Amino acid sequence: MFLMLINWGIETKKWQLLIKHLQPIGFLTAFKSVLCGCSVTMLTPNRIGEYGGRILYIQPQNRIKAISLTIVGSISQLLVTMVMGCIGLLFLRYISQNSGNVLPVLPHFWGNVLIYLCVSITVLIFLFYWRISWLVKVLEKVAAFNKFTKYISVLDEFTNMQLIQILLLSFVRYTVFVLQYVLLLQALQVHIPFITCYWLIAVFYLVMAVAPSIGFIELPLRIGALWAILQYFSNNELAISSAALGIWLINLVVPSIVGSLLILSIKIVKENNE
Repeated sequence: MFLMLINWGIETKKWQLLIKHLQPIGFLTAFKSVLCGCSVTMLTPNRIGEYGGRILYIQPQNRIKAISLTIVGSISQLLVTMVMGCIGLLFLRYISQNSGNVLPVLPHFWGNVLIYLCVSITVLIFLFYWRISWLVKVLEKVAAFNKFTKYISVLDEFTNMQLIQILLLSFVRYTVFVLQYVLLLQALQVHIPFITCYWLIAVFYLVMAVAPSIGFIELPLRIGALWAILQYFSNNELAISSAALGIWLINLVVPSIVGSLLILSIKIVKENNE
């Protein structure tokens, strides 16, 4: 639970860094904004709707522009997830080769195809993230999109240093929620060496990043994916399933409930003012 606060605290700091291009906001306001976003993401596929909650704390004239900033933060987190997941896949291949047995979770031929595909996608995401200002320049040259460029022109204001800062915050946040899984698995008597468990969870998050899901019904997918990856290292299915349930409740359900209450309070305040 403590690491959950650290997790969303880091995301709040990242959101502050992103949104300052439009309007500076305090940490508490940014924290409320992030929790509202978490509440909305539980109802959208792969949490693509988080901007719907975050913009509630943004001035009306800046809300459409803020959507593009949310996308930058999501891409940075996805990039870190893909990079670490690729390393995790390579780690699994290393285990397979040194044990003399090919793990069913990463068969030889299709394992290679998966690794090359993931690395290729990661490189493309990295190039898009690092040159995200090109998107503005390209759309400016297309007459049909000229009226939309004013809403994403803020993307042209990011410096390389700011993009690095956002990426570092995403990495630290990623490390926190992987550590949550590792610690909970250890507490539930899933005896997998720390380093091995870390990279297995990295592969798990890679799967969750690319698999289509909706927050409030993704629990079976989480349990199934985690068991599919860890079953070759532990036979404690109940503990592994419980860990997936626990992290889902701690990292997603609890923050989304708080975010829902914040959205409700905003609505009540607006109705009273009217």
